[in-house]
Amino acid sequence: MKKENRNYGNESIVSLKGADRVRLRPGVIFGSDGLEGCQHSFFEILSNSIDEAREGFGKEIRVIRHKDFSITIEDKGRGIPLDYNQNEQRYNWELVYCELYAGGKYDNNSGENYEYSLGLNGLGACATQYSSEYMKVTVFRDGYKYSLEFHKGENIGGLKKEKAKYAHSGTIQHWKPDLEVFTDIRIPLDYYRETLRRQAVVNPGITFVLEDEESGTTENFYYERGIVDYVSELANSPGLTEVQFYESFAKGRDREDKPEYKVKMQIAFMFHNEVNVLEYYHNSSFLEYGGAPDRAVKNALVYELDKYLKNNNKYNKGESKLTFADIQDSLILVSSSFSTITSYENQTKKSITNKFIQEAMTDFLKEQLEIYLIENKEEAERVANQVLLNKRSRETAERARIDIRKKLAGKVDLANRVKKFVDCRTKDISKRELYIVEGDSALGSCKMGRDAEFQAIIPVRGKILNCLKAEYDTIFKSEIIVDLLKVLGCGVEIKSRHNKSLSTFDLENLRWDKIIICTDADVDGFHIRTSILAMLYRLTPTLIQKGKVYIAESPLFEIHYKDKTWFAYSEKEKNAILQKHEGKKLSIQRSKGLGENDPEMMWQTTMNPETRKLIKVVPDSVEVTKEFFDLLLGDNLQGRKDYISEHGHEYMDMLDVS
Repeated sequence: MKKENRNYGNESIVSLKGADRVRLRPGVIFGSDGLEGCQHSFFEILSNSIDEAREGFGKEIRVIRHKDFSITIEDKGRGIPLDYNQNEQRYNWELVYCELYAGGKYDNNSGENYEYSLGLNGLGACATQYSSEYMKVTVFRDGYKYSLEFHKGENIGGLKKEKAKYAHSGTIQHWKPDLEVFTDIRIPLDYYRETLRRQAVVNPGITFVLEDEESGTTENFYYERGIVDYVSELANSPGLTEVQFYESFAKGRDREDKPEYKVKMQIAFMFHNEVNVLEYYHNSSFLEYGGAPDRAVKNALVYELDKYLKNNNKYNKGESKLTFADIQDSLILVSSSFSTITSYENQTKKSITNKFIQEAMTDFLKEQLEIYLIENKEEAERVANQVLLNKRSRETAERARIDIRKKLAGKVDLANRVKKFVDCRTKDISKRELYIVEGDSALGSCKMGRDAEFQAIIPVRGKILNCLKAEYDTIFKSEIIVDLLKVLGCGVEIKSRHNKSLSTFDLENLRWDKIIICTDADVDGFHIRTSILAMLYRLTPTLIQKGKVYIAESPLFEIHYKDKTWFAYSEKEKNAILQKHEGKKLSIQRSKGLGENDPEMMWQTTMNPETRKLIKVVPDSVEVTKEFFDLLLGDNLQGRKDYISEHGHEYMDMLDVS
């Protein structure tokens, strides 16, 4: 088919103008047109108030989260200059709120206005205004009250200026992010909390106040000693060492032909055997991806601790060098740096790339660590022993992971590799169902009763190992468990501090849409079902979280009348059927075990998607789930007895007590 001929000439090239530069392409400025971009627009305005406070103008910043998801930020700084600018021959309010790449921070390398600034590129206030449904600005300065109003990027009524008395100068900005620009503007309260807490950490002495109209709460965030207090808070208990704090200043350039700039570095850390946290900040902005500071910290710590281990003969003969992962396992470290020139990876400021900052921080931290390890022998020994323990645990885990992968390998020809596994025909994973059944007799009846197109079966022979109590080496010696994991195909995810590398789990490799546990409705069946669930909970919890695991309900009673049969799955259902057919001579019998059912009954009651009853296993809160598994299968014998004594009667209708 011939393509339609369309003109593509000089007039085809267009540029976005005014507010459309942001409103039609918010992702270019804010990194996303979703909630994350909306959050970043808030941070742009907050940054300007922080810059003022850090320069010594106002020590309190107030944020209000309104019920309609509009936002107010109020500071006690000098107030944004909005009046006429002779140099630019325009009003400052136009430059600040209607002009991208305009602001008072471009000369910051000289330190004239803002020596260390969050907002360097003049995008924030203008881009946020452009992306708002409305924005109202009030400024108190020079004896005047200045007012501005914008609707969807357009100014309404110009600048209003009137003489005023006020307790302090400052800026109040109230705006509502526009749903025509962002797909979601419902910034959660936790985001505000986390952002203001982080800013309080790296701006000691500044109070951040958060008011939430929805909950009616007000919270204050304040750290007198900044990152030192924060590291102590994160530890929440004595660690292997005391908190160390280093601070330095340097001048340099990223390249010989680039301008010289200043950098200030603060690093606080401690070693701890229960908590590990790494956080980097630059010019108050949290660096989610780190960049230069992250590389500096890793290089310095690995270099100095490796040197210490070698010099003190801590390594075994032929032992490999430690990695940063071995150190990080027991490290709480927060760095806060400031520079007069900053190269952010992008506008969202989640990583910086300054070569000089990395080099200066690496050299400074190496020097301080060398002195620290010499002057604090007891702490140095504790740190060295701990990182070596972490290293050797990691290496053991890696060897175990390789062994597990070998055991779980072999996706092809599973029918021959796994005993008594019966596969289905379809390769369409969205249709495939795996029935985990109890014993060989159930395998036979399920095999004859199933739809072989999409239903596969694997029998569990005998009682499965209690995976909540067993060690990993014991678990992976169990043929039943390894066979089941092979059939699942997705690997295992083992949650253990030093065994992170055992995590080979990949949901994409799961071969089934539904994993259905099918056991007899008796005490032994319930025990096997619980053991299988415990295995999945410990080794592949994501399968439960993603709703892939089901329990097939087996009927407790068969109720017959002439050529009709009803199935009841509980005492209550049985009584309801008897009431409905009162007066008829019904025969009731306890339902047989799965292995004794004929294929037609198995299909109708347990395997037919139209008539079967499946219970989806859904995750409760982590703590509640853990508590119940520990109670039912753990070491708390008295707790188990007490629970059975109190709640046992609730399950009596499921048991054959005749």
